[in-house]
Amino acid sequence: MTDDPTPDATDTDDPSDERVVETAAEAATDLVFSRYARADVDDLDVTVSFEDGQLTVDVYLDVDDPAAEQVAEDATLAARSAVDDLFESA
Repeated sequence: MTDDPTPDATDTDDPSDERVVETAAEAATDLVFSRYARADVDDLDVTVSFEDGQLTVDVYLDVDDPAAEQVAEDATLAARSAVDDLFESA
């Protein structure tokens, strides 16, 4: 028996991968629709993966606005921030 304080790799206090993906996707989508009316968005695709502790977020936004690229980047950052908050509260 050892008194190793290192958490086990299967630490159940961490959120599930599914919850991480859902949290990120929801945050990105919410940010986009906080800036644009749904009727103004021609297409929105939020792709999120979380594998081996690595979060990947890709936001494609088709809207008639020159700031759309910045909004897509902001949505990506919002997704990452939401996941950070999720892990901090776990």
